[in-house]
Amino acid sequence: MGFFEHHGVEEKEFFRSSNLVNFTFPLHFHRAYELIIINEGELLVSIDQKEYVMNKNDIAFIFNNQMHEFKTMDHSNISIVIFSPELIGDFFMKYKGYIPENNVIHLRKAFDLDNLDSIYRQKSFLYDICGKLVDNTEFLPVEHSTKTEILHKILLYVDRNYNEDCTLKVIAKQLQYDYTYLSKLFVQMTNISFTEYLNQYRTSQACYLLKNSYQSISEIAMNCGYNNLRSFNRNFKKFTSHSPKKFRELA
Repeated sequence: MGFFEHHGVEEKEFFRSSNLVNFTFPLHFHRAYELIIINEGELLVSIDQKEYVMNKNDIAFIFNNQMHEFKTMDHSNISIVIFSPELIGDFFMKYKGYIPENNVIHLRKAFDLDNLDSIYRQKSFLYDICGKLVDNTEFLPVEHSTKTEILHKILLYVDRNYNEDCTLKVIAKQLQYDYTYLSKLFVQMTNISFTEYLNQYRTSQACYLLKNSYQSISEIAMNCGYNNLRSFNRNFKKFTSHSPKKFRELA
């Protein structure tokens, strides 16, 4: 079974790239988007149980919460880009709740990731990839009933309703699934409880608002789904090691 990584939950608006040689990584998922770019060699990539054999200048665009893994066939040199959905907010809002029918596209030439040294160049690069993906595939709603797709629905519900009464019991009623079943499924697939995930998600939204708005801390707490300021402060410090006030001062 796959495991959950915290990319896209612990912070907002980030862009990270790395180069890997002859690398293999097990089944996992995260809220962030991910690009896997093949520079040399051959890579076997599995995304939501669909397998792709990727070669030079192929790129896999993995949507948030898609289960994926990859392994080197013989030799591979790849670049990995992991970035928050908010970095391409227009695309994220339009395709939230959808996944590509085909996650892989072919590039005519390689990109020089070293030149993406500003947020403007990063966004330009990412939106260019988004445009190529839209031109080359259809998008399917997340609406089937496999365990992965049920998990997608839960995480999508959190995306849309984290600032309200967003309990797993409410979600179970909305999705018409048994609460106990969803609770066990969530822990099985993520290795954390739903409540833990929700609190991390709300904290990530609070971090963004503390950095990018003039809202008071009490307003931010309320807008992130907390009706108790003490609970907000306790959870925020648990995940960031700072109080909201100190975090804003350091931002």
